[in-house]
Amino acid sequence: MKKVISLGIMVTLFVGVTNAQQSKKISDNLFGVFFEDISYSADGGLYAELLQNRSFEYSANDKKGWNPLTGWEYTNKGFGYGTVSVETAMPISTNNRHYIELKVEEEGKEGVGLINFGYGGIAIKAGDKYDFSCFIRQISNKSIPIKVILQSKKGEILGESTFNTKSDKWEKYTAVITATKTYDSAQFVLLAKEKSKLALDAISLFPQNTFKNRPNGLRTDLATLIADLHPKFMRFPGGCLVHGDGLGNMYRWKNTIGPIENRLEQRNIWNYHQTAGLGFFEYFQFCEDMGAQPLPILPAAVSCQNSGETWIVGGTGQRALPMAEMQAYIQDVLDLIEYANGLPTTVWGAKRAEAGHPAPFNLKYVGVGNEDKMTPEFKERFEMIYDAVKKTHPEITVVGTVGPAPIGEDFEKGWELANKLSVPIVDEHYYEEPKWFLNNTHRYDNYDRTHSKVYIGEYASRGNSLYNALSEAVFMTSIERNGDVVQMASYAPLLAKLSNISWHPDMIFFSNTKVVPSVNYYVQQLFSTNQGDLYFPNVLVTADTNDSTVGLSCVKDSKTGDQILKIANAGSNAKIVTANLKKLGVSKSALAQKQSLSGKPKEENTIADTSKVIPIVSEVTINNNFTFESPAYSLTIFRIKGTTSIK
Repeated sequence: MKKVISLGIMVTLFVGVTNAQQSKKISDNLFGVFFEDISYSADGGLYAELLQNRSFEYSANDKKGWNPLTGWEYTNKGFGYGTVSVETAMPISTNNRHYIELKVEEEGKEGVGLINFGYGGIAIKAGDKYDFSCFIRQISNKSIPIKVILQSKKGEILGESTFNTKSDKWEKYTAVITATKTYDSAQFVLLAKEKSKLALDAISLFPQNTFKNRPNGLRTDLATLIADLHPKFMRFPGGCLVHGDGLGNMYRWKNTIGPIENRLEQRNIWNYHQTAGLGFFEYFQFCEDMGAQPLPILPAAVSCQNSGETWIVGGTGQRALPMAEMQAYIQDVLDLIEYANGLPTTVWGAKRAEAGHPAPFNLKYVGVGNEDKMTPEFKERFEMIYDAVKKTHPEITVVGTVGPAPIGEDFEKGWELANKLSVPIVDEHYYEEPKWFLNNTHRYDNYDRTHSKVYIGEYASRGNSLYNALSEAVFMTSIERNGDVVQMASYAPLLAKLSNISWHPDMIFFSNTKVVPSVNYYVQQLFSTNQGDLYFPNVLVTADTNDSTVGLSCVKDSKTGDQILKIANAGSNAKIVTANLKKLGVSKSALAQKQSLSGKPKEENTIADTSKVIPIVSEVTINNNFTFESPAYSLTIFRIKGTTSIK
């Protein structure tokens, strides 16, 4: 044998080779993302609205100590004086009951009004433009001059605009504020400049620079990080958020579409508030902008079994919608499909068109339920919803659920129900220690291929270190190996605001000014951007086939003809991996892209150092028989370009 060194990789050629087996078809939608509004992922996060509690709908039911003026403060700059009160008598909408009445008794030098502090400050950038909007109703019988300002904590003006009111009815006013300085904790101020009385509601401030420049859009840096995963699908809006904390808190998609002033805000199950500004239209649009299949999840007409604080005593809080309400609820499910896919001449297709999207969103999947306890009430309602969708929309694939854990009574009963009804796909969840993932790489090897397929909707090892991420990587190679039964998989949770973390671990951490992709993010990205639709066994082998710290996978992307080798090593020692690429159509030498991730097992990216562990990309030349020394604690991917002659 001889050794060849090419661009930093040592390749060893062998005379003899092992035979690769025939390929098998696997899911080409294998890796996607799951978004849930947890840890301030939506409001104050991905949703680009900069003002907190813009419609004065916060309450003590959301969080102890909150009220309609949380996030706001009365201001009387320049020695003016007046009063501010919360009213409900003449709202914009019955869905948006609270508004502010501002009475200016003496305007002083600068005016009287309100300050909003955003979500822990408002981050602005010099030269960027910000779209202000507000609904105002004159109560005084005259036009009122209004000034809107961005200012520093010390009151320095960082941008401003003015306009005059014109109506004694609710009217929407808009303005553009250009920031004169970059500042990470600005405040927003609205001032009435004359003696007057007026009503205010839906006060909003948006950066013009949103993802894809969408109005009512998404924070660019966060949305770009998610899009850079190139997910094949996105599951939304939850999670536990979906079935809610009691029947009154169930997520109802119809409350989240239409003009923002008409959307119904409510308490978030994670103990804060959801404006529904990031609603079903925005979710569908984001999926389209990323090229991802939308996977909306709807409640199975029951609330979370952990409603209230019943998780403390084992979860007994599940409540079911009365049977008298089930037909209306089922119609809501069917209406969602029409909203997504119906012609603009249909009732709900017309509402989508009114929002600016006359073309359908091409919805293919609908999830029903999330981690539900398999009670008789759940089973009865799930079957009613499932049968209705199957009958009315046979083109839609329903994704079911098999409880909150990878084993146990609910898991077994969930699978029994799925097999009884022939549910196409069921959703398994697990949050476990790294060793669980390393010890369960054969979990799907013996699943019955004639029964329901699997969607791993939520999974993560309990941590964001390199070792955690690599244990997931090893497990993900087994997902690819079983990509004929596992149809989809998504890490969870996706986002967490550093100042408001509700759950560990998370894929992407962020503040108002920074984003921190975890090491787990980069593992997910390496797998997601290197997906295939054909799997080849026995192309990569190690001497110790029982070593649970090593994961190997070989897939082909038929669209590009690229062949992709993945080698994950979560062990403390380097491992020798041999490869036989002859049946993959590789000649004696071939150009490949090498992507590698390695480091110390406890390393993780932080707000202070966002690049402790990141992928390194290079080009290498490989041969059709080689050995590779996989470093300890590493993930290595070789992408061989254009191997179209695979048998």
